[in-house]
Amino acid sequence: MTLDEVMDQLEQLGTEQTKKTYTRHGAKEPFFGVKVGDLKKLVKHVKKDQELALALFDTNNHDAMYLAGLSVNPKLMEKETLQQWVKKANWYMLAEYTVASVAAESSHALELAREWINSKEEMVATCGWSTYANYLSITPNEEINLEEIRSFMNRVKETIHEEQNRVRYTMNGFIISVGTYITSLHEEAMNVAEHIGKVHVDVGQTACKVPLASEYIEKVKQRNKVGVKRKTCIC
Repeated sequence: MTLDEVMDQLEQLGTEQTKKTYTRHGAKEPFFGVKVGDLKKLVKHVKKDQELALALFDTNNHDAMYLAGLSVNPKLMEKETLQQWVKKANWYMLAEYTVASVAAESSHALELAREWINSKEEMVATCGWSTYANYLSITPNEEINLEEIRSFMNRVKETIHEEQNRVRYTMNGFIISVGTYITSLHEEAMNVAEHIGKVHVDVGQTACKVPLASEYIEKVKQRNKVGVKRKTCIC
């Protein structure tokens, strides 16, 4: 499919109801309002064409950008391209899901996560925390720097409640990821989760809730899933 053909298809799949839902969550124009499930059906038409996937992201249309994240090959992503992507991620769905998941599966995951976490821009910083959390979910524990993780957990423990809105959300998610995917740090993550308690995030006029990290980690433990990695974090 060509770029124009994909954009035409996206326009046909968009609905006013989905557009209203995305708007309540913070989506910014332009976008058609295509459900993620429908976007996934288009992946087979885009996935083998890296240039098409990149072109979709460059349209600045949310639906096309999300489809790009589902279709692109992370291993072929250049650092400069990911830097451009994070600058264009103008709301949390693109920053915390699309860019973060692709970055996490790229060869630049740690370098970019560390850099983005320290950004003063909310969407960049939240993408950084999400990138690191995703990285932990797919990376063998022997390749993970445990002391660095402890340092970031301590940072969350000390600063989370003073951070920017969506950064609080992904910091909380980072602790959940540590407690879920790194067996040797499970108890330490639980201690941090209990210390930070309930994290307040303004989710606008939506029914979204911020998971209580301690409860989430405990449920994973009860299912005997601590340390079980994911094959991919792109979804």
